[in-house]
Amino acid sequence: MGLFNRKSDATATAVSAAPTADLAHLTGEYTIDPTHSEVGFAVRHAMVTTVRGQFAEYEGKLYLDGSKPANSSAEVTIKVVSVDTNQAQRDEHLRTGDFFDAATYPEITFRSTSAEQIDDETYRMHGDLTIKDTTKPVSIDFTYNGSATDPYGNLRVGFEGSTTVNRGDWGLTYNAALEGGGVLISDKVKLTFDISALKAA
Repeated sequence: MGLFNRKSDATATAVSAAPTADLAHLTGEYTIDPTHSEVGFAVRHAMVTTVRGQFAEYEGKLYLDGSKPANSSAEVTIKVVSVDTNQAQRDEHLRTGDFFDAATYPEITFRSTSAEQIDDETYRMHGDLTIKDTTKPVSIDFTYNGSATDPYGNLRVGFEGSTTVNRGDWGLTYNAALEGGGVLISDKVKLTFDISALKAA
C-alpha cells in the first residue's frame, strides 16, 4: 500500500486493496530533518538558462498512516530570509519587495488538505501554499523512497517531490523585457522537495 490513496477512483481502490508492501509500521508522527533534506526551486533566466536555489531554514512535520494513507498530512514553514541561490546580490534582491519582501512576510507555509495515490510509486499531496499573505492551492507529486533505521536507532522515511507553479499567482511579478524579445525571468517556477523525516519516539 502506498502512503496516500485515491478516494474516488476504482483503479486506485483496487491498488489499495492489494498492497505491494505492508507500511503499517510507518504510522505515526514525523519531523523533517533539515540537515538531510532540501527545499528548492528552479526558474528560467534570460530565456536561456536555469537558476536554482533553496531555502536553508525551515521546519516541518508529517503524520503518516500506513494502514489508511488518506489520513496522512504535512505542514512546512520556510524562513524567507534563508533563500540561497549561491549569489549574494541576487539573494538580497529576492528578499526585497520586488520579490518575497522578507521583512513584511518572513515565512512561506504549506499545509496539506488531502492526498491520493496515482500509481504504485507516485503519490499526490494537495494543500495550501501561502506566500506574501496570499494562499493558493497546489498539488505536489511525490515518490516514496523507502524507510530505514539509522545508526542512532531513528526510523527515517524519504520522499522526493516537485510541482510547477506560476509565481504571479502569489504577487511575485517582477520582470524585465529583453532587447531581443522575451523576459528576464520565467513566470513558471519548479518547486522541489527532497525530504528525510524522523519518526517520533
